Amino acid sequence: MKRQTRHLVIALVAALGIGAALPDVAEAQSVRSIRGADVADPELAVGNYKLIPDQAPLPRDYVQQPPLVPHKVEGYEVTINFNKCMDCHSWTRYRETGATKVSITHFKDREGTELSNISPRRYFCLQCHVPQTDARPLVENQFQRAQGLR
Repeated sequence: MKRQTRHLVIALVAALGIGAALPDVAEAQSVRSIRGADVADPELAVGNYKLIPDQAPLPRDYVQQPPLVPHKVEGYEVTINFNKCMDCHSWTRYRETGATKVSITHFKDREGTELSNISPRRYFCLQCHVPQTDARPLVENQFQRAQGLR
């Protein structure tokens, strides 16, 4: 009987020692995003970031980069039936609004045939043209603009 008790005490002491050496459960469950936020925190509201204010066209960083959007686009409706961007950027309105007109390349289909309206594959502007923010980089980098654009 003494032997069983002694083994039980040794097993308990070993279990307590191992338990003390392991990290706290709360600490082990703390997972952080690349930006340092706890992934269990509630997500920020949409549009909760600081945009660069309206300005002249932003410089491009690589060859054939789509132009960046220098203004807010939150709430813009771009559906199959309506495109808010065209209120200012269409060929009929760009002069009066002071906006950049849509490129002629947006009026060609896959075969290069010119169309009278924007090509369906170029209609959803925000799939290529993105607004800029002043968010800090996710990781350190030595990014340099393309040689021809310096």
